[in-house]
Amino acid sequence: MIQIKSDTEIIAMRRAGLVVARTLAALREVVAPGVTTGDLNDLAVETIASQGAQPSFLGYGGPPPFPGVICASVNEEIVHGIPRASRRLREGDIIAIDCGAIVEGWHGDSAITVPVGEVAPELTDLLTVCEDSLWAGLAAVRVGNRLSDISHAVESAVRPHGYGIVEHYGGHGIGTEMHQDPHILNYGRPGRGPRLVKGMALAVEPMINLGSPDARELEDGWTVVAVDGSASAHFEHTVALTESGPWVLTAVDGGRERLGALGVSVPTEAS
Repeated sequence: MIQIKSDTEIIAMRRAGLVVARTLAALREVVAPGVTTGDLNDLAVETIASQGAQPSFLGYGGPPPFPGVICASVNEEIVHGIPRASRRLREGDIIAIDCGAIVEGWHGDSAITVPVGEVAPELTDLLTVCEDSLWAGLAAVRVGNRLSDISHAVESAVRPHGYGIVEHYGGHGIGTEMHQDPHILNYGRPGRGPRLVKGMALAVEPMINLGSPDARELEDGWTVVAVDGSASAHFEHTVALTESGPWVLTAVDGGRERLGALGVSVPTEAS
């Protein structure tokens, strides 16, 4: 069942979204060769707690339950990488950092992929296309559209570049739980699935590989990797549907800059 939120509940989700946005901004600043994914997790613990929030990921799911506050997925790791003190970043790596936080029972969820020092041009291009496809998907989050319009928008932004779009994994509804209905694939024909209505909150999250889209889960029960070992990028935002347009709850500006450039109206912060 798809959870529909009131205006007051969406504002509560905005508070959780801003915790996530600030945490990811802090983590982005310290990504560098020599830093471990465990270091990043420790900083996330401190940053989330300092804002009076709780982490969404720690102890989630299982067995085994997820042991980190963030997912830290390096290079060929697509999603759900477990942060470890032994995993040290190197020049030329890329790292996807996924973060969730809870404020007053409401979740926010967002992810970025960050270069570590100087990276190969093909990796820079991969990250750019993945992030652009996220914003294309967010631009399709409009009252009256269908769910698969989001999927199709993401796919249309990726396919011309020849990257592999990871199958089966995708976005989701979000609210009083981190993962809710509906599941949102990053590919598909437009005009299908539930109608998008005011009060929905969705996490849109493209995951694309430099090579094949094929993926597998490692024996740790969490980390998903590209079967061919190719690099992978992952970006995500939580967005709410309002009468005035999509409100990107995990973007500091609510999505105004990127969506505005695509000709999409964004509600004011008071909406």
